[in-house]
Amino acid sequence: MNTKKNILIVTYWSYNSALIKTYTLPYIDIIKSKLSNDSTIYLLTLTAKSETALNEYEANYKELKQKNIQLINFTYSPFGFNMFVKMFGILLYLANFIYRKKVDVIHAWCTPGGAIGYVLSRLTGRPLILDSFEPHAESMLETGTWQKTGLAYRLLFILEKLQLKRAKHVICAAQGMILYSKSVYGISKENYFVKPACVDLNLFDPSGIDSSLLIPGIDEISVVCMYAGKFGDIYLSGEVFDFFAVARSFWGEKFKVLLLTNQSDDEILKFCEGSGLPFQTIIKKFVPHNIVPSYMALSNFGICPVKPVPTKKYCTPIKNGEYWAMGLPVVITKDISVDSDLIEEYNIGYVLKNLTVKEYLNAVKKIDELLKTGSIHNKIRAVAEKHRNYSIANAIYSAIYV
Repeated sequence: MNTKKNILIVTYWSYNSALIKTYTLPYIDIIKSKLSNDSTIYLLTLTAKSETALNEYEANYKELKQKNIQLINFTYSPFGFNMFVKMFGILLYLANFIYRKKVDVIHAWCTPGGAIGYVLSRLTGRPLILDSFEPHAESMLETGTWQKTGLAYRLLFILEKLQLKRAKHVICAAQGMILYSKSVYGISKENYFVKPACVDLNLFDPSGIDSSLLIPGIDEISVVCMYAGKFGDIYLSGEVFDFFAVARSFWGEKFKVLLLTNQSDDEILKFCEGSGLPFQTIIKKFVPHNIVPSYMALSNFGICPVKPVPTKKYCTPIKNGEYWAMGLPVVITKDISVDSDLIEEYNIGYVLKNLTVKEYLNAVKKIDELLKTGSIHNKIRAVAEKHRNYSIANAIYSAIYV
């Protein structure tokens, strides 16, 4: 029998971001299925103010409310004094909100959201659940985004330890995070779960894709590399275009890059110029997530250019599961979650040992070899069905929300 529980889902993301749509809302639907019909889920988001964002907020608010999921949105500000002041007011509002709405559980996503969840849990006494727990502060340090002496790093690292210590349940993004928590944070717990970034196997299903989509520059002889995402921050940038340049030299003009990103043409042009890659190799689009599979269906392989820093062993890239569900081999950097290991174990792509022209060529040759293997797509799809199935999340939430 489903139990009535009112839950506050805490994120540090914009409600119109891919992380909400692909990495939060599908799991909220699963959590909702574990609760009684009179339960309510409240979703906290932080969104930069713009007319487009406001219009999308209204649409999302109405759509979610029909499922008894209520959106709570505050305007995002970059880390600094203004955000400190604003966050103080947000925390007071949410603490009061938790009492008024009789919220039973605070369920926080990733460690920035977990920091907010920790404070609210301390203020209200409500149990805290950490979801997709992975090191964020250390990752920002390793990628050069933050400095070790900076306030952002020091504050979040402390809050990561505090939220882990307080949490009733911890859902890690990767298996290695359990040992990391003990060795780095000095905290051991009995109630760990592990949930990778799962994929909608019905949406990302090559057998159900409308094949009528046509893109100028791509035809039946094209060799297409797919990448959906951004460059910089935790992702490589110039190195990716160096790889593309090597692929262009190997396959010639039939090599194309299908790039789904909102980065500007000027930024992409600079990367191309820096690598000597003809700009016409790039086909750039920015499309809603629900039609991404149609573009993946036009591709031959994908790339996951996460910076190979130590903490990325404990993350969970979303895109790999989508590539695999569509039967695409993947080129990936080393030591990324369990994904690098899976790619080597199942022989479904190439793991870059280092970021050199020689390794890029090795990767291109391996992909060329795999694409000539007739059964490779079904083999890769099976990996997604086993390792990225929503049944993994369903079992975890069933154990937590009994």
